[in-house]
Amino acid sequence: MMLNDMDHVRALDDAHHFHPFTDHKALHAGRVRVVTRAEGVWLWDGDGHRILDGMSGLWCVNVGYSQPSLVAAAAKQMSLLPYYNTFFSSTTTPAAILSERLASLAPPGFSRVFYACSGSEAVDSALRMARVFWQLQGKPEKRIIVSREYGYHGSTMAGASAGGMTDMHRQGGDLPDFRQVMTPYIYRDAGAMSAHDFGLHAARSLERLIEEVGAEKIAAFIGEPIQGAGGVIIPPDSYWPEVQRICRAHDILLIADEVICGFGRLGTMFGSVSYGIQPDLMTTAKGITSGYIPLSALFVGDRVAETFIEEGGEFYHGFTYSGHPVACAVALANLDIIVDHDLPEAAERQGVKLRALLNAALVDHPLVGEIRGRGLIGAIELVEDRAAHKPFASDRKVGATCRNFAMEEGLVMRACRDTMVFAPPLVISDDELSELATRAARAIDRTWQSVKTDH
Repeated sequence: MMLNDMDHVRALDDAHHFHPFTDHKALHAGRVRVVTRAEGVWLWDGDGHRILDGMSGLWCVNVGYSQPSLVAAAAKQMSLLPYYNTFFSSTTTPAAILSERLASLAPPGFSRVFYACSGSEAVDSALRMARVFWQLQGKPEKRIIVSREYGYHGSTMAGASAGGMTDMHRQGGDLPDFRQVMTPYIYRDAGAMSAHDFGLHAARSLERLIEEVGAEKIAAFIGEPIQGAGGVIIPPDSYWPEVQRICRAHDILLIADEVICGFGRLGTMFGSVSYGIQPDLMTTAKGITSGYIPLSALFVGDRVAETFIEEGGEFYHGFTYSGHPVACAVALANLDIIVDHDLPEAAERQGVKLRALLNAALVDHPLVGEIRGRGLIGAIELVEDRAAHKPFASDRKVGATCRNFAMEEGLVMRACRDTMVFAPPLVISDDELSELATRAARAIDRTWQSVKTDH
């Protein structure tokens, strides 16, 4: 087979590849896109189209595509020690060095990390660790995990059950001892309340649940500093301090899910720093290697780690690829780029510019209810009625329509319901920001024309 025979590649994919998060009937009725190469913020497909990746793959390619130092780090480690496990009192040099590096970058109170391959696995590890922690504290009845509606914590059984995505619950992500509370979705739910008061109101939904089920049954609260796949839901500044107060008052572990927010995305190294959160456990993945190779790291707070060390005995949990040496070597090279080029500061600076460009192009657009963001993550809320903040009926699939138009305009954006979200690589240039805003505006204009004619 010739590598450039795209029709043959599509035929193989159609016959044998079962895709994630996909309507397979629709996929087989259409034509799969074959992505063939990438550089910086740009992708190329098998038809020769050049596409601006406004989503960093899946929120992960923080340093951009085709960074030579990451490729070199992988090749060097692959030739020296391509694999060994970290079970049975073993380690590798990259795993040990990366652990020290991550601890040096972490917020105060984190000295140790536990490795896996994906954000889902990091979340599973955190949830299990939280429950075992309370067993070691003599409180095995503390098992309930609390999260929020529209929260996303992975697609394993535990991650889906912890999240607040109703479709995932409907398809089996509904294990016992998981509960959800309201999310601080200002645009949708604040009404006449000030942002400050609404933040307190949303946070206190956790307290209302505690009163219902009892703090003695709740192991942990898990939340993303900014909810990504839920539609880039940005909390008021009053929200996280109140959540933290509630958790501490009721002796509930606080887990910050930093799988998207970590490693510079919000303008700080971690989203917890942006919001002053002091979590007990912190899950990371994605940006730790910029997606070049699978790796996740669960930061274990000192209180939890010391309990396991002093009281725990063996922790019966781990993965074949925990602390994979090649992944750890790539992570170290990736962190060098993030730190040496101060990509968190770049995310803050470029995010301000991008929101200004989008506001200039779209602030009065009849389809746009709100443009919001922090650092280099943001959202454009598409609504039927701007004054009433009224969304479209879900069966009209306005977000999906806009996503498809964006792709035709050479831009990857993601539709979360009818909210268009973006999170480009942190290395995006000023000219590329202008391209992103221009292509997004064209896609939204085309969506508006479609909405007017189909109703």
